[in-house]
Amino acid sequence: MQKMTGEEYRQFMLAGTRTGKLATVRADGRPHVVPVWFVMDGDVIVFTTWHTTVKAANIRRDPRVTLCVDDETPPYAFVMVEGTAAFADITLDELAQWAMRIGGRYMGAEQAEAFGRRNGVEGELLVRLTPTKITAIKGMSD
Repeated sequence: MQKMTGEEYRQFMLAGTRTGKLATVRADGRPHVVPVWFVMDGDVIVFTTWHTTVKAANIRRDPRVTLCVDDETPPYAFVMVEGTAAFADITLDELAQWAMRIGGRYMGAEQAEAFGRRNGVEGELLVRLTPTKITAIKGMSD
């Protein structure tokens, strides 16, 4: 088992269609973990959510979050990103562009525009997760 370099971390995060598992904290202290599709903007992780979701409410109240991305095949690897989530103040056109990038990653280029149109609407929020601590480990079974 060894730490990933910065470049290995970025490649790992953007490889294929791995989902992130986003952890937030409910008002009563219980954890809430959900899968999210994401892309990166430099070191910032970007995803969308509907304004009435549990994760949106949790982020509004407490922006501290953790995102875990893993590789479930040998030799196994994972990245855990602790950080602060914030809702981006952007136009609907900008939101649609981000949604297209996310949709293109997970659904393929041919579906990206439709995904962007579907999610680039009033009520959808763009979330930017700024890392404060990154744990990136590869070769778990080595």
